[in-house]
Amino acid sequence: MTEQDLAALSFKAAAHDLEQIVRHVAARYIRQRVPLTWRLLHAIEAEALADLGFASRHDAGMRQLFERPADMAFPETDDPIDFGRSNALPAVFSFAVAAYEAASDVSGTRKPARSARPAKAWGD
Repeated sequence: MTEQDLAALSFKAAAHDLEQIVRHVAARYIRQRVPLTWRLLHAIEAEALADLGFASRHDAGMRQLFERPADMAFPETDDPIDFGRSNALPAVFSFAVAAYEAASDVSGTRKPARSARPAKAWGD
């Protein structure tokens, strides 16, 4: 196995690990029926990338590959997310959107669970 093969395997493992972390973080908000807004997307990104387990399992160079480039700015508002026609998404954003879409697909086929109190979007 070449060094390039090992690097590819390391990247794949880190991506899978980060996806699981993002799905876990997003699931907390999904259970509370908190809509996915720009502000929440940024919060999910910050929490996932700061995960101590992720940091301990992957070296700094690998972790940096998943950080959003400084020139890739997104709004930090309570507006619902809309990427328009863009298909260039940071990994964490992509994983969070996929988690919300998967939950939406499931909730569309089942009767939604009732919560003790209605969840409110941040800022309401």
